[in-house]
Amino acid sequence: MVSPTPSADAQPVTPQTGAAAAVDVVLRCEQVSVSYGEKAAVHSVDLAVEAGRVTSFIGPSGCGKSTLLRTFNRMNEFIPGVRIDGRVLYRGQDLYARDVDPVQVRRCIGMVFQKPNPFPKSIYNNIAWGPLINGMVPRAGRRGYLDDLVERCLRGAALWDEVKDRLDENGLALSGGQQQRLCIARALAMEPEIILMDEPCSALDPRSTQRIEDLIDELRGRYTIIIVTHNMQQAARVSDKTAFFYVGELVEFGDTDQLFRRPREKRTEDYITGRFG
Repeated sequence: MVSPTPSADAQPVTPQTGAAAAVDVVLRCEQVSVSYGEKAAVHSVDLAVEAGRVTSFIGPSGCGKSTLLRTFNRMNEFIPGVRIDGRVLYRGQDLYARDVDPVQVRRCIGMVFQKPNPFPKSIYNNIAWGPLINGMVPRAGRRGYLDDLVERCLRGAALWDEVKDRLDENGLALSGGQQQRLCIARALAMEPEIILMDEPCSALDPRSTQRIEDLIDELRGRYTIIIVTHNMQQAARVSDKTAFFYVGELVEFGDTDQLFRRPREKRTEDYITGRFG
């Protein structure tokens, strides 16, 4: 991962080296709670996310999955009245420390939303725009650099072969599944270490969903992926680790196969067997 260039008054978000890195935990929650005004949405969550793995968050609607996901790249700060307690650590660094720039956080920790949201620009500029405005593109050989970047990211999102002859077309002209893969390619262009996916397949047809799931499998290992999903079968298919949330509480977290086959908590078993949810 390329470390962001800090602004004049902000501490750069960079991975730490040494003993902490050997544990291979890229993201850690320590007693994280989130409230919207007087309403508590997430309660005292402790969670460690391993680098290079796919982690799924499952649970009924309103249980805090997406709220917790948004704390990882400080997206909740756009919501009036939100309060976040505890610590969110990226490679040991507190992402909510006063001197950490949230823009830099979002360069290290990218996000793909539930509804595809391409920029109203060409397919090419959907990929190139972020690196350009963030000063990531060298002045010398700029066009060649961008051409290589666009192709690499579109290939990384399994979209290149479908759009390579129409890069000047508006990204909004693509199908829903293609738009979502374009958004993933756009996230890859910022060279993140972590990609957050908030129900990325909920608005897609089964064929497009399969393409996204195949893509997640291809990205596994190169990126750390955290996905929120209401589809338990999807969580079982794509993830290495699964966390089950209920009423803002992290009930159980462990290897996906273990959680679905031999859950330790009765609430987990009741949820995955359809007794509630």
